[in-house]
Amino acid sequence: MPRLLIVKTSSLGDVVHNLPVVADIHAAMPGVVIDWLVEEGFADVPALHPGVAEVIPLAARRWKKSPLSRATWREITGLRQKLRARRYDWVLDTQGLLKSALVAAWAVGERHGYDWHSAREPLATLFYHQRHAVARGQHAVTRNRQLAARALGYAMPHDLPDYGIRPAATPVPGLPSRYVVGLHATSRVSKLWPTEHWIALGKALSGQGLSLVLPWGNAAERSRAQAIATKVPQTVVLPRLRLAQLSAVLGGAVAAVGVDTGLVHLAAALDIPTVAIHTDTQPALTGVLAPRPGRCLDLGGVGQLPSCDAVLKALLQVVSPLHLGL
Repeated sequence: MPRLLIVKTSSLGDVVHNLPVVADIHAAMPGVVIDWLVEEGFADVPALHPGVAEVIPLAARRWKKSPLSRATWREITGLRQKLRARRYDWVLDTQGLLKSALVAAWAVGERHGYDWHSAREPLATLFYHQRHAVARGQHAVTRNRQLAARALGYAMPHDLPDYGIRPAATPVPGLPSRYVVGLHATSRVSKLWPTEHWIALGKALSGQGLSLVLPWGNAAERSRAQAIATKVPQTVVLPRLRLAQLSAVLGGAVAAVGVDTGLVHLAAALDIPTVAIHTDTQPALTGVLAPRPGRCLDLGGVGQLPSCDAVLKALLQVVSPLHLGL
């Protein structure tokens, strides 16, 4: 059977945006075996997809912290040997970065990627055998799907994306019966929604018998979650969880509200009613893109700060009022 290696290593949102490529390929080319090379911290996401045969983790972020250690070089050598031991019919780099192209070059097979004018880092194109033009200014999901279609020679689908994943069957104790997940954390301060807005949202939800559930990934995010919880009844601050566990939390939620971060895109991919809050990004390029109409909404944009009232109104659009209780 023909075999394909997808190279999409990071970040979380980018990995989620690449998931529809798997369903597109299987629909157009039944029988293709798909492997996926991804940063180890995000490996749980493609592992949720039944159409991915093997998830191959790399640890570039961890290696960068100790580039000269023997352990790092042993892991790098092991990964290169693993990739070179398997012949691929296609190696598809949908990342378009120099670092992803370099790793893709470790694999044996015809390498495909964006052309010079389409790639995020044009020097990456020097490592591809075949280069494909994909217009910029489109949503990231659309660009990924177009690249895969052109690389493998099938017609680009124009339906809504099929992310193909379901929440992990991983029980997370301590969850309330009815809750909204508040995805308050992001890597850029400019993308945050003010803590007082989260408190106002949490109080409005609490008044209707809904708990606000807050995940976190580092000490600063945990402190923010705890600050919100001290002001809002019924709020649950989760322990630190893996992505698979977080998918289970999202899967049981009435809805998710979040800033522009990878987890908000994961919620949308899991078909959870989702409101995404943008304060420093353009929704047209990286907004939430639902697999069904009416399940997700983007609010805001660059230099904008959506209000708590706007978020509550958006929730009423993606979740029925009876289900939400508002």
